Amino acid sequence: MEKKPEYLERTFLGSDAFKNPIAKDVLPQDGMDPDVAKTIVEHIRLNEAKADQNFATFCTTEMEKQADELMLEGLNTNAIDKSEYPRTAAMENYCVSMLGHLWGIPENEKFGDDFIGTSTVGSSEGCMLGGLSLLFTWKHRAKAAGLDVDDLHKHRPNLVITSGYQVVWEKFCNYWNVEMRTVPMHDDVLSLDMDHVMDYVDENTIGIVGIFGITYTGGIDDIKKLDSLVEDYNKTAKLPIKIHVDAASGGFIAPFLDGFEPWDFRLKNVASINVSGHKYGMVYPGIGWIVWRKNTMDYLPKELRYSVAYLGDSVDSIAINFSRSGAHIIAQYYNFIRFGFNGYKAVMENTRDVAKTLAKNLRELGIFDILVDGSKLPLVCWKLKDNADRKWTLYDLETKLKEFGWQVPAYPLPENLEKQTIQRIVVRPGMTMTILDDFLEDLQMAVKELDD
Repeated sequence: MEKKPEYLERTFLGSDAFKNPIAKDVLPQDGMDPDVAKTIVEHIRLNEAKADQNFATFCTTEMEKQADELMLEGLNTNAIDKSEYPRTAAMENYCVSMLGHLWGIPENEKFGDDFIGTSTVGSSEGCMLGGLSLLFTWKHRAKAAGLDVDDLHKHRPNLVITSGYQVVWEKFCNYWNVEMRTVPMHDDVLSLDMDHVMDYVDENTIGIVGIFGITYTGGIDDIKKLDSLVEDYNKTAKLPIKIHVDAASGGFIAPFLDGFEPWDFRLKNVASINVSGHKYGMVYPGIGWIVWRKNTMDYLPKELRYSVAYLGDSVDSIAINFSRSGAHIIAQYYNFIRFGFNGYKAVMENTRDVAKTLAKNLRELGIFDILVDGSKLPLVCWKLKDNADRKWTLYDLETKLKEFGWQVPAYPLPENLEKQTIQRIVVRPGMTMTILDDFLEDLQMAVKELDD
């Protein structure tokens, strides 16, 4: 067969690479032009969701051009090697310090002396570290109190959490042989049930997780009330407990918006907080954060702290994961100095306004009950009214909306409410009123087509 001219092999027009099946199972024998390879990968991704139409994900799908450029420049760095990339390590510390003060630690308290933290691979690693710190500090307290922590028949550790938990907490409990005690949600309590949460606590409880932004519904646990309950419990408890706040989505929203009770380190019994930088921190997926307050008994235990060289001295290495790019840390610091407090405030106010407008329009359709209306966290959840008299379900609506390109998930609620199906939209910073108007037009068309 006559060999094609080289210029044709450098383009997808006429290239042999485009008439052959794509490689799936076996590494191809020969390579190809980089532009052709790039085009093939782009073609494979053609029918993935468009970022602006993906209302299912919490994750950031759009950053500024300058942030994109900084991340590209930082991709070849390794965040775990603090002595090799000391300025990236410094930016990591700057971010932790800013977050600690954003979450109620007084400005006269200093990072490293009064509180500590680390970046993580998403908020899930932050949850793992928060859970581990509760587990190890419980073991220390239990041993000091004379409990045989090796006798798992009598003293198997347990963790108390709402049934609306994110799956990472189930993984944590399975990996570390911790009993997960889930407090069921109810129709009128779509968060941690404060009337019954302490019923699940005993001397083997390592701590309680309060969720500040429940993935299922956008609801928030009343951390202030939980702190009061824990304070009363600790007055007579053989083994006092503390609270870890999983603020994966809410941790970057509540500090900038009104309507929230104290939920953070302003509360005495909050020992640690994690957040997702790649949600409302506005960085692409791959970054999270966790902070521990030093003046709590559940301060970061020695089992999670490993000394590494840094600028002729040593610092603690805390993260579970090892090699990973420093690009996300750089991008988070860029966002902090780029937007500042007032910039983040403006962004979050916009997302809340869009969420409230969405809820208002859904309510006006007359067939939905709004469960969460976006007036706190910018999420909107709804279900079909019991008397909606429709022959279609929210799963049908989800499928119909996909025909218009919109990703709007429908799913059952967790334990105790699994027969109830809801739909949810996450209003991210990139969702403008213009996008919302387009969606609402398609939503009305989808409802009409289903009705017909």
